[in-house]
Amino acid sequence: MTTATNLLRAERIKLFSTRAPWWCLGIAVVAPLGFTALFFALAGPEIPATVGNTQLASGNGRTVLLVLAVLATASEFNWGTMRLTFQAVPARVPALVAKAVIVCALGAVLGLVVGFGSWGLAALVQPDADLALHTAADWRAVLGQSLTFLVTALIGVGVALLLRSVAFALTVVLVWTQVLEGVIVFIPGIGKHIYQWMPFHAADEFAGAGGFAAGPLQLPSAPLGPWGYLGYFAAIGVALFVAGVFATARRDA
Repeated sequence: MTTATNLLRAERIKLFSTRAPWWCLGIAVVAPLGFTALFFALAGPEIPATVGNTQLASGNGRTVLLVLAVLATASEFNWGTMRLTFQAVPARVPALVAKAVIVCALGAVLGLVVGFGSWGLAALVQPDADLALHTAADWRAVLGQSLTFLVTALIGVGVALLLRSVAFALTVVLVWTQVLEGVIVFIPGIGKHIYQWMPFHAADEFAGAGGFAAGPLQLPSAPLGPWGYLGYFAAIGVALFVAGVFATARRDA
């Protein structure tokens, strides 16, 4: 227990010892909340003010969290601090798990801030709209952001462990989230079916934002329900992290 506590404390200190995580956290909160405020302030009557729509910009926060997770992990290989960590913890796996726990816990808290912050800000901008959390779907849209952000952080750590390069890992996660998932849907014939299995589309489907965002594309019926999509998203995150831990345990630091 003492060893685990010390590992967690060490990873927390390493994470917050530089300015980059603080900048990422600030942007991850300001970007989705700012978009939400503008969206509800400028939206016309043709766009309904619903609880699900308050979370349309949550993906922006998840993207910044991916950047934070990659920086927190891959930069240790670039600067050599991972080698020092493994000298203190030769087994390696406990140290990597501790890092994932800290980054994922931060992601879960960030998801709560973004989810409830976006919802509360939308209610302030449109006080006459019925944005109360009446149903389980409403709660899933807001509170569920904590789970999607947690898994997103795990994906970022896993990709960073596999690639070990800040530049390479950032390129992969940003191209995937900002380009690939938005373009693949337009592949004639099969694009819409492939898109249904994209990981971050799965996160949106769980939270209830995927239906609005993809509505004009006329996607086929979703192959999974909300919780099925969360399980699928989580399975991808766990698989990437396990693969990253396995690769790191077998390679030189």
